[in-house]
Amino acid sequence: MLLAGAAIGTSGALSRRVALAAGQELTLGVVGVLSGPAAQWGLALRGAVELVAAEANRDGLIKIDGAPCQVSVVAIDSKYTAEGAAAAANTMAGQGVKFIIGPIGSPELTGVKPIAKRNSMLVMGNGYAKDALSPQFPLVFHMGPGPSGWADPIIKIAKQKFGIKSVMLIAPNDQGGTDIASVDAEAYKKNGITAAEEYYQRGTTNFAPIVTRIMNAKPEAVDLASSPPGDAGIMVKQLRQAGFEGPIGRLGGPGYSEISRVAGGDAVLKDFYWYEPVFIDEKVQLIADEYKKLLGADRPENNLFFQWVSAARMVTKAIAKAGTISDTSKVAEALRALPVEDPNVGSGHWIGQDFFGINQELSFPFGVGLVTNGKLQPTIRVAAATGK
Repeated sequence: MLLAGAAIGTSGALSRRVALAAGQELTLGVVGVLSGPAAQWGLALRGAVELVAAEANRDGLIKIDGAPCQVSVVAIDSKYTAEGAAAAANTMAGQGVKFIIGPIGSPELTGVKPIAKRNSMLVMGNGYAKDALSPQFPLVFHMGPGPSGWADPIIKIAKQKFGIKSVMLIAPNDQGGTDIASVDAEAYKKNGITAAEEYYQRGTTNFAPIVTRIMNAKPEAVDLASSPPGDAGIMVKQLRQAGFEGPIGRLGGPGYSEISRVAGGDAVLKDFYWYEPVFIDEKVQLIADEYKKLLGADRPENNLFFQWVSAARMVTKAIAKAGTISDTSKVAEALRALPVEDPNVGSGHWIGQDFFGINQELSFPFGVGLVTNGKLQPTIRVAAATGK
């Protein structure tokens, strides 16, 4: 078990001894991918929760019946699979963990939800599947909006910048691709842009056939949706080599740096737009300073770290408000009633009712990245999506 915040100075150590003497300890469980090519995402998640635990211990945030409660963190590798995430959640349930931060992707969340429901565990997870949230899982929350929340404002910006009238969306032919690209397609259509979808087998290395189909369809723009950054970079390179001149988007999440590297640089990207989950300004950067001060290391490099910090803080605030580390229904009730605000990330909304049938999706301000004429532009700050 990782005891986050165990080394934050004399007062923190004293607080921990008092809390443990009183028998009060809250364990936050982290279920996330900690190995393999997607490990950067899981390390960002784990680092965020360790920081939030250290902040809670330093500030004496959580008290139960007036006694301080020490917060610790246990992390288990989900291996980015439904089976791995389910196994991690089962292990945590056996250890008495009642709060899970994570997982990161839709397959993992699918594996966690039934385990969490059976054991009354509160989950603050992520995943862009159409069924990521539902009234059948009232203890499952979402750390940030999926494309149903942010696709529309990004498309409006892209339409204004590039005058798009038609788009071809490309994504893998599994739930991680179809659930995102299909939602994006509807958002394009609502903005008066003709949208078509094309899917490929995940693991494909030869994109020449799909590039040929795109060129034959003659769309004005291409949206790579949730295609992995490596795949997206290859497709951008091959599209440009084939003579495609229109703008290219990626409404499936961050990944600009890797896409640009694989494609051959910003000059190859030419006109490119994408979703950044957090608009990083000076106030957000202060979280990195806090991490260095409390944990004695540089923060994880993936920018999802900042989004997970804001989400984990909401959970610890709800636990403090509810005054219980065991009654997750009471904590969920407190969480729903909290205003969506973070001292660094800003203010937002609870959304999700229109799309999922339940208002349990956090929505904070976010960013839209742009490359125009081969030059990286300042990120555009967008107000928190309302999901309507």
